[in-house]
Amino acid sequence: MLNDTRQVITSWLKWLRPGLGVKRWLLLLPLGLFAVVTGVALIVGVRVTDIFDFVATQVADRVQLEIGDPRFSIPVGLTAILVGLAVIMSALIAVNRSIVSVVAPKDMGHLADFIGKKRSLANGPRIVVLGGGTGLSTLLRGLKQYSSNLTAIVTTTDDGGSSGQLQRQLGGMIPPGDIRNCLVALADEEPIMQELFQYRFATRTGEDGLSGHSVGNLFLAAMASVAGDFEAAVQATSKILRISGTVVPSTVEPVSLVGHMVDGSELTGETRIASSPIAIKSISLCPEAPRAVVRALEAVRTADIIVLGPGSLYTSVIPHLLIPELARAIAASDAPRCYVCNIMTQPGETDGYTASQHITALQGHARQCIGKDAKVVDTIIVNDVLPGKSALGKYKETGAVPVDVDFGPLRQLGIEIIRANVISDTGIIRHDPARLARTIVELTQRGR
Repeated sequence: MLNDTRQVITSWLKWLRPGLGVKRWLLLLPLGLFAVVTGVALIVGVRVTDIFDFVATQVADRVQLEIGDPRFSIPVGLTAILVGLAVIMSALIAVNRSIVSVVAPKDMGHLADFIGKKRSLANGPRIVVLGGGTGLSTLLRGLKQYSSNLTAIVTTTDDGGSSGQLQRQLGGMIPPGDIRNCLVALADEEPIMQELFQYRFATRTGEDGLSGHSVGNLFLAAMASVAGDFEAAVQATSKILRISGTVVPSTVEPVSLVGHMVDGSELTGETRIASSPIAIKSISLCPEAPRAVVRALEAVRTADIIVLGPGSLYTSVIPHLLIPELARAIAASDAPRCYVCNIMTQPGETDGYTASQHITALQGHARQCIGKDAKVVDTIIVNDVLPGKSALGKYKETGAVPVDVDFGPLRQLGIEIIRANVISDTGIIRHDPARLARTIVELTQRGR
């Protein structure tokens, strides 16, 4: 008990150290409090000390009024209270400015707005988004404007580029690429951190040294060694970047994606599956049934809304539903479970797919994993604005066309359809972060 008291006293005394810039303002607080107490005492006629006798004599001599006369006590008391409150408020604001100038110097000119926004985001809906690739990070940039109660659950089957190199060079490390993109998207200092974490060293022949690696991937790889495991590395990096939300891998067990193609062949590895001209029949994980990350399960169980996508159907979204614990948690949730349908078909993955076929693929894989009665999607968000002709022409050359929204089959599957303008106004056909995020948040506010 004595030690606890000493620690508390020591902690308070630290605020009096030179250089903190708060002592002068802390000393104003008792002065302001004294003025308020004096004003109240004058108004109610309480004479708390002998000082009042001296004051009463001076007042009577100069203004010919008794100190208890309402004509003196009320205006003077009110003035004292107002002055005291102004002093207290000024001191508190100055103390806050001294602290905020160190913690968030760029927001000094908008301190009240900064605090209000942080409070508002902290009270935002609990949103869980599952996916991978650029689709997930794009959505997170929009959602962080509405809530800091975000959890991005990221697939861990990427085996291409820098992530694939690190897996091979470091012996089965969890691929960091998609997680890096999500961390950058949620970082408070996004522009500069994106430039740094996305910086990629010049590619040279072979895979030795730094060739082809991004700084963010190398940082996560190093942090995994320092922190002890990959999940701890992601948490530590999140603190360093001061992200608005939480990023977690769906599993920390090394897994590979296996594609079962319509011609009966099997392809192992996300890159090989996505680049194959042969259509995909189904996918699985190797080894099967990896354990889910506990924090991911907790986020799903407490979510106000669960969002699948946007992103590559077979290589970014469905892999989450092949983790039994995670699929069961989604199926058991009472929150809206929403699939963000891709705007365009993806060559090599969803050629010719309609919106209902996306849902059928999601539900089919989940049911193979956890049982035939499982339902992991009850709502779909589809874009209802046709992209520009010039953009469509460029995508048609690659074999991509707008996803056909077949309303009848969707309703037969028991899926609620949310139509909205969620397309970006740029020349690239993709989801607009702000529009898509607003649609999702409106869905959480509406409830079930």
